[in-house]
Amino acid sequence: MSASSDSARRVAVVTGASSGIGEATARTLAADGYLVVVGARRLDRIAALAEEIGGIGRALDVTDTDSIAAFVAGLDRVDVLVNNAGGAKGLATVAEAVEEDWRWMWETNVLGTLRMTKALLPALIASGDGLIVTVTSIAALEPYDNGAGYTSAKHAQALLHRTLRLELLGQPVRLTEILPGMVETEFSVVRFDGDQERADAVYAGLTPLVADDVAEVISFVASRPPHVNLDEIVIKPRDQANARRNIKTG
Repeated sequence: MSASSDSARRVAVVTGASSGIGEATARTLAADGYLVVVGARRLDRIAALAEEIGGIGRALDVTDTDSIAAFVAGLDRVDVLVNNAGGAKGLATVAEAVEEDWRWMWETNVLGTLRMTKALLPALIASGDGLIVTVTSIAALEPYDNGAGYTSAKHAQALLHRTLRLELLGQPVRLTEILPGMVETEFSVVRFDGDQERADAVYAGLTPLVADDVAEVISFVASRPPHVNLDEIVIKPRDQANARRNIKTG
């Protein structure tokens, strides 16, 4: 199946779509009528998701320029780009920071978003009504203890997106930043190197968001008319006040 096989059908690209918010967003946009092109490193999951939603699945590593080039090849039409690929590693203090973890977070969250946006920006402009959704975090708004690697990367990713909003003024492209709080996905499992028990403890004693909560908001953003730009949307569970305070921390 080619993304240009049906010129009348709108095309959405979702990165980091093998689980969590990306996977839920792909399903939601497909239900909205989009031909969804999904990408992530875990090709088996991507292939299964693409088959389920009638989309296109391609391997994608946003830290690898060759992988990105292969992913975008043939995508002549793109109406929506959801920059969702990202993540955190570790909870070290600045004094005990692991440089390799920082490097991965910056490569994935910041440079990955930059690379994908650059690669698809011409097609988004050419669509006449493009939309770039970048999933950052409430960590893009404030720091928290032991989180400097992630919060600094998310601040940088957010400023990349917000700067692009200024640079594309007058072009037919809308830009929305989604800033989720606590969402129970594989995020914490990745952060803690597969330690499921430690990941589960993050959400114990409160009711976090789930991936579908964020996906529904992205669907709403994509459904707005061309003149309406929802610049920034912060989404938190009722049990969380900010990045450092929830009903467990007080």
